[in-house]
Amino acid sequence: MSSVPVGPLPPHSAVAGVVTGIRTVGFTPLAKRAMDIAIAAAALVAAAPFFLVVSLLVRADGGPAFYAHNRVGRGGRIFGCLKFRSMVVDSQARLEALLASDPEAREEWETTRKLRNDPRITRIGRFLRATSLDELPQLINVLRGDMAIVGPRPVTASELDSFYGAASAHYLTVRPGITGLWQVSGRSETSYDQRVALDVAYVSQPSLLADLRILLKTPVAVLSRRGAH
Repeated sequence: MSSVPVGPLPPHSAVAGVVTGIRTVGFTPLAKRAMDIAIAAAALVAAAPFFLVVSLLVRADGGPAFYAHNRVGRGGRIFGCLKFRSMVVDSQARLEALLASDPEAREEWETTRKLRNDPRITRIGRFLRATSLDELPQLINVLRGDMAIVGPRPVTASELDSFYGAASAHYLTVRPGITGLWQVSGRSETSYDQRVALDVAYVSQPSLLADLRILLKTPVAVLSRRGAH
């Protein structure tokens, strides 16, 4: 898979207006961090009953409620990105067996790092993923300073090396986000090159106003389930 060059948001994106032409007036890392902490703390308090119920449902198969996958954060620091566990406990073994026996699945995985018909996903996990509720524990990552509310999606070290190329310099300057341009632009309906270009566009024009606009678009993207699998 080729990486995309550092450059502006491609014209095909329906959300180009979110960042194009927005000045950075009023943006400071301190202001963004303060907003992140306030939103994450309030959301965690409000979602506490939901966390309890979902944790019990996820643990019904005997596995843990949460899953932490190593992702690359600001400055290249590796952190455990939290999610409600949405896969079976032997998910890695099942993935390896599927990719070894199904060439079409292997090609899809190598292109998008996702599978439309993923046999590893549990019944409750399918619902959590379709609604993006599996990512709510990342509010804890925000309070820890690993992530932001809005930013590029957190990626693995192998993804950064294989897909980002020169664009990795942009990715590494900010905290990855729970939501961002990719999430409101179709998610899995976009190619990986388009995803990288969206990350570059977001980082190139930092703005609290852009963050707020992305936040306002996020509920619509989640409810429509566009590109969610």
